[in-house]
Amino acid sequence: MKIYVTSVLVDDQAKALEFYRDKLGFQVKHDIDMGGGARWLTLVSPENPEGTELLLEPSGHPAAKPFREALVADGIPYTSFMVDDMEAEVQKLKEKGVQFTVEPMDAGTVLMAVLDDTCGNLIQIVQMKA
Repeated sequence: MKIYVTSVLVDDQAKALEFYRDKLGFQVKHDIDMGGGARWLTLVSPENPEGTELLLEPSGHPAAKPFREALVADGIPYTSFMVDDMEAEVQKLKEKGVQFTVEPMDAGTVLMAVLDDTCGNLIQIVQMKA
């Protein structure tokens, strides 16, 4: 068994697409109209286009808003992405206007930072230490 799709809840799929594609660099894998304004909108890493898909899932369920607000209030990232070079990645993202809530730091076995995805989530990026 392997992970096929994982989700991140977003308050606006179009805004999320702009952020995850244009700022973070993911590529659209599927963009299918599901009716009612919702889309099956998945992205993949350009480094692994056949790998795990990230679903930009509408956060319309009543439990989504308080869940995400509680995570953000406590500074807890919703999910985590891996990078090869933390310093270069953070610099690139900052140049694109990405805001960080936690600057890069040593976290034991990884370097980590946390960014605001502008869609209601904190996202962690990590670099494995050698």
